[in-house]
Amino acid sequence: MDDPDSLANPMDGGTLEAEDRAEGGGMGASGRDRRRAKKAARKARRKALPWYRRIIPTWRMALGGLLTAVLLGVAAFVGIYLSVEPPNANAAAVAQANIYYYNDGKTVIGQTGETNRIIIPLNQISPEMQHAAVSAEDRTFYSNQGVSLTGMARAAWDTARGQGVQGGSTITQQYVKNYYLNQNQTISRKINEFFIALKVDRTESKSDILAGYLNTSYFGRGAYGVQAAAQAYFGINASQLNAEQSAYLAALLQAPSAYDVNSSTTTQAGKQAAVNRWNYVMDGMTKLGYLNAADRAKATFPTVKKAASVKGMSGQAGYLIDIADNYLFSNKVMTRDELSQGGWKIVTTFSKSDQNALAGSVKDELSGLKSNSAKAKYIRAGAASVEPSTGKVVAAYGGPDYITQPYNDALRDDIAEGSTFKAFTLAAALSQHATTQDGRTITPYTTYDGTSGRQVMGLPPNVAAYNPPNEDDMNYGQISVATAMAKSVNSVYAQMAADVGLDQVRQAAINAGLPADTPGMSAGNASIALGTSSPNAIDLAGAYATFANHGMQITPWSVQSVSQDGESKTMPQHSAKQAFDRSVADTVTQVLQGVVNNGTGYAAQALGRDAAGKTGTTDANKSAWFAGYTPQLSTAVGLFAQLPNNHQMSLGDAAGISRVNGGSYPTQIWTNYMQQALADLPDVSFDLQTGSYYTAPTPTTVPTPSSTATTTPTPTPTRTPITPNPWPTSQPTTQPTTQPTTQPTTQPTTPPATPTTKPSPQNVVQTP
Repeated sequence: MDDPDSLANPMDGGTLEAEDRAEGGGMGASGRDRRRAKKAARKARRKALPWYRRIIPTWRMALGGLLTAVLLGVAAFVGIYLSVEPPNANAAAVAQANIYYYNDGKTVIGQTGETNRIIIPLNQISPEMQHAAVSAEDRTFYSNQGVSLTGMARAAWDTARGQGVQGGSTITQQYVKNYYLNQNQTISRKINEFFIALKVDRTESKSDILAGYLNTSYFGRGAYGVQAAAQAYFGINASQLNAEQSAYLAALLQAPSAYDVNSSTTTQAGKQAAVNRWNYVMDGMTKLGYLNAADRAKATFPTVKKAASVKGMSGQAGYLIDIADNYLFSNKVMTRDELSQGGWKIVTTFSKSDQNALAGSVKDELSGLKSNSAKAKYIRAGAASVEPSTGKVVAAYGGPDYITQPYNDALRDDIAEGSTFKAFTLAAALSQHATTQDGRTITPYTTYDGTSGRQVMGLPPNVAAYNPPNEDDMNYGQISVATAMAKSVNSVYAQMAADVGLDQVRQAAINAGLPADTPGMSAGNASIALGTSSPNAIDLAGAYATFANHGMQITPWSVQSVSQDGESKTMPQHSAKQAFDRSVADTVTQVLQGVVNNGTGYAAQALGRDAAGKTGTTDANKSAWFAGYTPQLSTAVGLFAQLPNNHQMSLGDAAGISRVNGGSYPTQIWTNYMQQALADLPDVSFDLQTGSYYTAPTPTTVPTPSSTATTTPTPTPTRTPITPNPWPTSQPTTQPTTQPTTQPTTQPTTPPATPTTKPSPQNVVQTP
């Protein structure tokens, strides 16, 4: 009888399988042959099937394919994870504004930079704000691995249903999107975001991630980051946010523009949605244990301030920021490139109240001018105010609005200061114990020939001849140094500069604080004493502050501190140096008091305090100044007129009057400002120690020349005896007077007293 196995269908492989088992499971060559035969048999059987059966994979094929896909997926996942490294932060995420503050370190002047963002550490963000963000955006933040598969699945399903590419992201993923990637709604960006978020969750702390998220998120109103948002919506810092305010800012993260409840463009539905979202966040904070039930029950929706423009460079801000930047660069505190990186907190020396007072005073006076003349719109002002004891610049005026007039007139150095320079000529004469051409020591008593257009004697050979006219060609005859300062007599101070030495006059101005490179301040110019140089308003106010500070000079400065991320820049020291002996500086002050008390600056008497100063008006009435001080404050105010083509014009022409003198509008601006700036300060008198300068000299006999009288000015200055009061009340003549033929034989023994009588306006000769 045949073996049953031999009768089996050869296609079923039964005989081969039996042989395999009999020979030990297919070991050896015969086993391999049998397996091949077996495999071939299976293929043959499948090939014999109908086509529609052949397209269905067998269980072996399905299982193999699945395992292969899983292995490849795992390998790809591991490979991508290992290869992915978080890129550098994108520029937009780290872009910050530089914030400039008034001297209190809290009140913002303005800011620079295109992005309104202030990056702060987590410890400067209130815990309530941190909790609100977690409650609003990712309640599993502290326990998840940086990604949410369920959230991504839900987002994918929404996307598949045609609702657009959805979020479903954790706080970590949103942080990665903001900080490392971009806002593009693409699948490739989501994939990158997923893998980077996984790695970031393992390489950065949750605190760092939360801080990064809150500093990079957009909250609406142009505010990037929670610090800018806290200021934009509530006018406070992020550290001060309470639970209700924090919940509102967290609600904004979902729809910043739509949820702005105090915006005219937000719909009523949007406002209600904001309230609903706020409730959702508050409830989440309660559920997570961040807020107790009692506090939640009594919580009310916060009051949101109206939207306001960001304090950038508009108004006075731009001028003050410009001055601060100029200080930082010129003192090498930082470079322009460093500043442009953003994120700096810059605390200035400017006082908000003083700044408002100065800007308001200029505006009030110029408004009056503009009502008189259509050309008055071309009149501009530059002004600055400095503390004599510290050198701090407390206020400055550079123009009406930095956006519409970006050139800073407080820093410009092309406007001649006129006769305000005469104070430095006097300081030089006193410091050098200089003498006149005929050998008399120069003091406030010393008399000079005040004839207009008189030839200056004793100039260096390399300096051109000079015979300056007085204002309105007035002749004053013999006049004391002090009176000549009060009346601003050009012929006297031009001759005095030659007597002292033009180089010494220049050096005295530098010692007082004017920069050595001040345009027009050349010792080769015989007119230097009359103010042909052009320091800016800050430098001039600082130089006059040296007299107020009894001869101690401190270079004006405008920035107290510069910091970023808790680290501060090293700032320059502001030490005082002895520019003049105290007796010299105090004597200059006493003489300049005469300008206010009985001279061209009489309008400053309205201040009602001890004040000293000097007016200045330049040739062709191109500019007019008043620089003056009290013991507590030194201020310089300059006016000029500039046409749109940048050419200067006469101030008188612009104002529609014959002339704008330093004793008029500049002094009035000065007085108005100083009244406000000093209102809360005690009324302090000058503590003057003039030494021998205001002690009458010993009577001496002066040789009498043999020349006879003439009816025209003589080549050499002639003098008359000094009177006890160096401020005469008689009016000068307008024509040259007969010169005396003899010099005085004795000097008075009574020192002059500072006059206190205010002259009537019609009797005041206002000179350059």
